[in-house]
Amino acid sequence: MNYRHSFHAGNSADVVKHSLLIALVRALQQKESALTLIDTHSGCGIYDLEGEEAGRTGEAAQGVVRAFADANPLLDDYRAAVRAVNEGAEPRLYPGSPRFLAQLLRPQDGLILNEKHPEDAYALRGAMRDTPAAVHERDAYELWLAMVPTRTPRGVVVVDPPYEQTDERAKITATLAAAHRKWAHGVTVVWYPLKERSNHAQWKHKLRRLGIPKFLCVEHWLYDTDQPGIYNGAGLFIINPPYAFTQALPPMLEALRAALAPEGHRGTLTAQWLDG
Repeated sequence: MNYRHSFHAGNSADVVKHSLLIALVRALQQKESALTLIDTHSGCGIYDLEGEEAGRTGEAAQGVVRAFADANPLLDDYRAAVRAVNEGAEPRLYPGSPRFLAQLLRPQDGLILNEKHPEDAYALRGAMRDTPAAVHERDAYELWLAMVPTRTPRGVVVVDPPYEQTDERAKITATLAAAHRKWAHGVTVVWYPLKERSNHAQWKHKLRRLGIPKFLCVEHWLYDTDQPGIYNGAGLFIINPPYAFTQALPPMLEALRAALAPEGHRGTLTAQWLDG
């Protein structure tokens, strides 16, 4: 599955991913000690929802547009973060994960971004020029291992690849295992698209065999049954989520599910420990 950020900006997966990233980082910031936030596949940083690539798919209509039309206050932080890069009330520009993370920085925190694609890396530097972010142009998996453990007492690694390569999941599995050996207490977030339940179950089985404790699996299935050959939803693997985040998660997930459910479908948005 090819999942370049620019084609899918502001879709339902982005709404869930970015809402939960905000909640996760803020839960970690309940402690004063510094955080290093690392995004291994940063993309362009900001996207024009009326541009050629996002306009070709029109997926924002089922994502950020629905989130803005919903009245649930649990989505207020997400909407505020999107509004921060827009002049008008309705979103035309959509912030990628780097811009969401930059908005969350405290003076003691740091932000490390990485994008291997040369054109996207150039765009990323422009999008982040008003922030203190350090931008790299390296292999994502090499950077992931090189940057952990973080220099600050705590950190978060966000792994959000386009899944263009057939071995992407194998690379994630191997790098996650190696990174956990170096940085067992670190927080890691891995985003993934969902296409077929059977194939995804096989990957989860391989990840379960790594024996990593505190491995949370958040899955958003948009449709009540698999729709063959299309994108069916997305999920997040979260290693070592803080207690404050997991306690606040159920009502947030229900708010997101309700806001994003396609017409005629209820869908599911659940969180379960991988060893459960």
